[in-house]
Amino acid sequence: MEHLLQDDPHQIGPYAILARFDSKADAPTVPERRYIARSADGERTVIACLPLVGSDPGRWAVEAEGARRLSPPGFVPVAEVGGTAGFPWCVTPYVPLLSLPATLAAHGGPLPEPCVRSLGAALAATLAAAHAQGVTHAGLVPAAVLLGTEGPYLGCYGAVRSAGADGAQRRGLPGLDPGCVPPEQAQGGRPRPLGDAYALGAVLAYASTGHTVPERDELPLSLRSLIAACLSRDPAHRPQLDWLAHELRADHGQLHNGSTQLSPPPALPGAGHRPTVLDFAARRIPHPPLPARIVTALVRQSAELLAAPLPSHLVSRLVEAT
Repeated sequence: MEHLLQDDPHQIGPYAILARFDSKADAPTVPERRYIARSADGERTVIACLPLVGSDPGRWAVEAEGARRLSPPGFVPVAEVGGTAGFPWCVTPYVPLLSLPATLAAHGGPLPEPCVRSLGAALAATLAAAHAQGVTHAGLVPAAVLLGTEGPYLGCYGAVRSAGADGAQRRGLPGLDPGCVPPEQAQGGRPRPLGDAYALGAVLAYASTGHTVPERDELPLSLRSLIAACLSRDPAHRPQLDWLAHELRADHGQLHNGSTQLSPPPALPGAGHRPTVLDFAARRIPHPPLPARIVTALVRQSAELLAAPLPSHLVSRLVEAT
């Protein structure tokens, strides 16, 4: 876990902040502020998210509510939104997760090609399922990809939309990796599904090389044409993501369950359902096991959280309540 900095909040709604989710080094390319937090009674641990300082909290709150209401399979399940107009927040149930930058740091460099293929197939299937429901993610950057033992999930929903209104230039805005923003969205265009294909290409380039805009020769040979197609400046030349998922899985050999067919996305919960940690397993897209160093980092994160004491002001509150 990452230590809190001087300007970090100590409490978000009913949750006490225990640690930063992202490292200080990664923060400039994360579209929102993320923390690991715990309820006052110590029974609920969550990942709490806030808009970036200096961003439009109203636009961010709209996207947070959209993530809570829509929450397609493979997206991080948002359990609660709250706060005020000037200080909105949302939370998701905590399970051990690493952002893609933290994953590469734990692994000691870019991921092996089979892992990149598996990750790309899972993310493409997640986005294709969202697109089939009329949902465009519009926030895919390396930090939005969260990996756990149950597979990858997508956070930072709507980061491009919250960063700037349609029609306004979105170049050089905080939290948006310029290599992941499609040219049409950088120029103010409305985010559409083929923009997610562009961003996915940049994310796969990052997973393969550690950069969202690498030299072509840095990419694994068998992935060059697929990533290049995703990164086409013309949206019409980008692949449909269900086709991309099939291509990545077909070339990889077999799926985790031994099938050569795409698995259907899990069903969405009914209206009024409040996500819990079980929703992570229910919403996962099949994905092979992670490399050992990454699993070790997830175990370490979980162990550090279990050992983390409640902040002193919460301990005092609990003592007073008893």
